[in-house]
Amino acid sequence: MLRLRACGGTVPASVPAVVWARLARRASSTAYGAATVAAASSASFGLEELAAERKGLAKVVLKKGKTQIFRDGSPMVYSGAVDRIIGRPPPKSGDVVLVADGTEKSIGWGLYNSVSVFCVRLMQLEEEARRDPTCALNMERLLEARISSAVDLRRSLGLPSANTNAYRLINSEGDRLSGLIVDIFADVAVIASSAAWVEKYREEIQILVSKVNGINHIRWRPSADILKEEGLDISEQMEHASSCSTVKVMENGIVYLVSLEGQKTGFYADQRENRHFISLLSKDQRVLDICCYSGGFALHAAKGGADNVIGIDSSGSALDLANENIILNELNPGRISFVKGDATAFMKGAISKNELWDLVILDPPKLAPRKKVLQSASGMYRSLNALAMQVVKPGGLLMTCSCSGAMTQSGMFLKTIQVTRRKSDLHILDIIAIREN
Repeated sequence: MLRLRACGGTVPASVPAVVWARLARRASSTAYGAATVAAASSASFGLEELAAERKGLAKVVLKKGKTQIFRDGSPMVYSGAVDRIIGRPPPKSGDVVLVADGTEKSIGWGLYNSVSVFCVRLMQLEEEARRDPTCALNMERLLEARISSAVDLRRSLGLPSANTNAYRLINSEGDRLSGLIVDIFADVAVIASSAAWVEKYREEIQILVSKVNGINHIRWRPSADILKEEGLDISEQMEHASSCSTVKVMENGIVYLVSLEGQKTGFYADQRENRHFISLLSKDQRVLDICCYSGGFALHAAKGGADNVIGIDSSGSALDLANENIILNELNPGRISFVKGDATAFMKGAISKNELWDLVILDPPKLAPRKKVLQSASGMYRSLNALAMQVVKPGGLLMTCSCSGAMTQSGMFLKTIQVTRRKSDLHILDIIAIREN
């Protein structure tokens, strides 16, 4: 069972005692604040009234017509949407700020960043704060509530289970903690940070994640390039150490050896359901897994009864794991194999030899890490998908994926696939387009 340990439980060895002391002081100092919040709740006070109790709280006022997107749930307030900032001295990066519409009426609160193109990460809307003000303007309380909710949600979905102990616990915006991802691999929690506020609350996040039942190790994985755009240079910082560099996990009954030093968190936990879906389609099929990494889709296809599976990747270390995974799952190496090579070159070679597969999975790395490279990334996605469509048998299936948020959020990914399909003139080809985080 997945649950948070009681607050008075044993302090995990990975959490410094000074951090617990700091949280204890904060809990003591917020006693008066809790009483104020309770009073505000009974009077149905909003953020304006609660903010009046805090001196120096700045207000970020949005331009006219720029409010609805954030009321609808977008958490990242980009600088172009801001009209003015009220408050002297002006807020510093990491400060809690109110966010207001053009009439200066608060719509929510969030964390300010003076450097990032996203100058505020919205954390709570006005309506939610009125319904339950216990977390209003209090990041520590909000973190505890959101992580607890994420734990409860995964438990309701049966995670972890007897045949799956690898899954995503915190999915950034999906769990209303934009910039934070937490993947669970057996008893290891890998925390991926891509926002300045996550780094600021690093110790608090580690404490809360360490309380999740069954977690014995924590690995901190900051995204250095993204954090640099957030105004943080962490190149000199050491990653939080872990006693292990690999861990053995199980997903849908399939065993994987995961490298905790691999891409992203070490394993694409957000593709779990898609991998299971592929296993249901693979019986007696010839399957090609392009950019296969450590063999996620390929292994599910093989377990699903595929007649033959080939995985292609340019990373030798990833394929070493993939080949170990064949052995761990006692699969027939005559029916599943992995080849080191460039995806484009492999597909061009297959086309020249008229090689076709019943089911093709294309899951390339992030080709558009930021908006300014969208056009060039669109061309790369178009080229890769055009080739992939040519190695699918008539009546076959192509599953194509993108982990570039800039592509999918702009709508360019789906448009690129649709245009490429029309130009390919393969009208009987079924395509499933998948977005990852």
